[in-house]
Amino acid sequence: MIKRLALFVALLPSTGAFAADPHWLKGMDDGVYTIQVWRSESCGCCKDWIKHLESHNFDVIDTPVADLNAIKDQYQVPAGARSCHTAKVGDLIVEGHVPAQDIKGALRSADQPDLLAAPGMPSGSPGMDQPGARKDSFAVFALADGQVSEWSKHEEY
Repeated sequence: MIKRLALFVALLPSTGAFAADPHWLKGMDDGVYTIQVWRSESCGCCKDWIKHLESHNFDVIDTPVADLNAIKDQYQVPAGARSCHTAKVGDLIVEGHVPAQDIKGALRSADQPDLLAAPGMPSGSPGMDQPGARKDSFAVFALADGQVSEWSKHEEY
């Protein structure tokens, strides 16, 4: 399973294209969810990702921790999927800079995965979308019943 996720990550293309980022405003709705986010105290991109979630009506419980790997281990986040923050909403674990639209889509899905992950720290993704930032293509992967699949792909945004 971990090898399959590592293979997916290795195959991700990076376009390096530049674009405006109203893409992350799409899919806003009135659905409100409570999500707990564990992050390093000093991580600015994690704080920006939290702002992205709040703009999509997530009620965020911001939890800075000294040992983030302990949280990742507790929720069995595969090594190849790890990023700079981990979150939990309902039974769904969210790893990295996953767009709010993807999280809400997973929560509404009849086949809700156990985990959504945007491995690494893709430039241009929510929280990594500072003005002038490169807009790299990236995929969000789902883990369900031990199987990894591509949940969504974000390119040319």
